Amino acid sequence: MNVVSLFSGAGGLDLGFQMAGHKIVWANDIYEDAVATYRNNIGDHIVSGDISAISTDSIPDCDIVIGGFPCQGFSVANTKRYAADERNVLYKQLIRVIVAKKPKFFLAENVKGITTLEHGKVFQMILNDFSSMGYKVTSKILNAADYGVPQTRLRVIIVGVREDIDFEYKFPRPTNSETGADGLPIWVNVTEALSKIPDPNISNGLPNHDYSKYKLHFNGYLGHRALKPDKPAPTVTARGDDKGGVVVLPHPNGQRRMSCRELATIQSFPLTFAFSGSRSSVYRQIGNAVPPLLGYAVADVFNQYEEE
Repeated sequence: MNVVSLFSGAGGLDLGFQMAGHKIVWANDIYEDAVATYRNNIGDHIVSGDISAISTDSIPDCDIVIGGFPCQGFSVANTKRYAADERNVLYKQLIRVIVAKKPKFFLAENVKGITTLEHGKVFQMILNDFSSMGYKVTSKILNAADYGVPQTRLRVIIVGVREDIDFEYKFPRPTNSETGADGLPIWVNVTEALSKIPDPNISNGLPNHDYSKYKLHFNGYLGHRALKPDKPAPTVTARGDDKGGVVVLPHPNGQRRMSCRELATIQSFPLTFAFSGSRSSVYRQIGNAVPPLLGYAVADVFNQYEEE
């Protein structure tokens, strides 16, 4: 199917849709480094700029609109979050495009925190807004580790099916499990995921394989917690700004921070996927991304739809 992507970032969700056989016909993001990364790895169909200033007439028709709308205002990691946060209304740009393009389907992704903001009132408002456009709306919190991502990343996926479309979106069944239940492979652990990546201090030719020298102080706080080598990594975050200060997970060896390349691997990006910008910018792009393997899982479900 033809897909329009909003708030595309470096392209993790889009890459997942491509892996599932769909075609991204138009994409947009405001962050120049992320746009450069996207253009170099996925395609030049991405437009740089503020989506609120872009006319829907310039956006092509499509079967699916997707978007991981900015989540800083919603995230439980943001202790100052509140319902009036201006970043919380960017999902309305997603609505504007959906209303104009009337795609068969839409898929929105966000942090688990939106489901509890203002005691769930904000999330219900979002679901009601999506439903009012003439879509059958369903949502579910998925754990990326259940889909082969070496990271316990919880994300809420919201899917809309246009009311005249005879199709029921059923969320993908897990391909992995924490204990190996139901005969599934056990979660991919962080040691296994990084096993083929050489030491970044040795010349190796891998793109973005350098790391923050910010010292490790294991004190239990975010970014200062030792990883369990036999478990998936905790959620990769994008806290901080483009001037530095990003929170970077420690390497499981406990001796240093993960390199950008290693963190991208924890997000399930291919080794050949090269990011543009400074190291801090690359860390941010990786932390903001949807893991491509999770993107593939939710995108592949649409292949079950057969148009009459």
